[in-house]
Amino acid sequence: MRRFLALLAALALGLFAAGTAAAHEVRPAYLEIRQDAGDHFVVTWKQPALGEMAIRLAPHLSNGWLEAPPTESFATPGFLIRTWRVRDAAPDPLAGRTLSIEGLDRTITDALVHVDLADGRSFETILRPDRAQAALAFQSAGGLAVPAYFRLGVEHILTGIDHLMFVLGLLLLVGVRWRLLQAVTAFTVAHSLTLGASALGLVHAPSAMIEALVALSIVYVAGELANRFRGQEPLTARYPWLIAFIFGLLHGFAFAGALADVGLPKDAVPLSLLLFNLGVEAGQLIFVGAAILAILALRPVRARLPAAADRIALRLPPYAIGAFAAFWVLERTAAAFT
Repeated sequence: MRRFLALLAALALGLFAAGTAAAHEVRPAYLEIRQDAGDHFVVTWKQPALGEMAIRLAPHLSNGWLEAPPTESFATPGFLIRTWRVRDAAPDPLAGRTLSIEGLDRTITDALVHVDLADGRSFETILRPDRAQAALAFQSAGGLAVPAYFRLGVEHILTGIDHLMFVLGLLLLVGVRWRLLQAVTAFTVAHSLTLGASALGLVHAPSAMIEALVALSIVYVAGELANRFRGQEPLTARYPWLIAFIFGLLHGFAFAGALADVGLPKDAVPLSLLLFNLGVEAGQLIFVGAAILAILALRPVRARLPAAADRIALRLPPYAIGAFAAFWVLERTAAAFT
């Protein structure tokens, strides 16, 4: 079973490499519309960028608010931020309006939209490349205003190649056994702790260094995996829950950094945080479940594998995982100091 898992990992890593060699390049944009009081509205557009480079994305409202130059415009290390302060005395000026993101259909970026009105009504959605516009349909006060954060959590983990590689490494080390449940549970508990504490402002960690340490955790798991395939019994194989918990704390800080990039609605922080965390867990279970189902479905193939292919499959996963992760360590460490 261990060797077949290794073959499956090799195929998965090939798919990862074909898509992209960088982790978390797909960051969501964020549009918030907030009614301060009466006829005063604030529109904030937050678009991912790399230095001074950014894909051309432009938000539009069918009432024309965003066609005027922004009131404020500035750049942070990872985002371009524009703000419009609008005064509109029309009754319910946003009802039935259409929001669209020009250029989104030419990217692989999503845009999270959050609208809050003074009377308690709200609107929440995610715009995607295949659905770059939406009509504003408001929920009454007291309704579930933040379901998009669950979808955002699912998408974040399923597009987070580094986190998936860590989980894959644990799966290869532990195998499809009851100890896998221990490891996944420990990882879940650990990253939930640091995600919640960081998102609520109780603790703070520099995001660039955390990302480098996350990559280093994958290098460690890859080394343990290589030792396991050499016939040794590494620490991670003996105590998978302990390693998963320790490194899960780091991954939780990374999840919190992704959530901070988007922001939490001020009037629904606990619920948004809970839904995001549940989304991360759902995405993680989808990945683990899909891998296990594939293993079980393809088990008959294992007996017919040629010896040469079997040997290659044994050695490829730890070195492929380690190579990707080592590159990320160097890249992210350089970014942390620049």
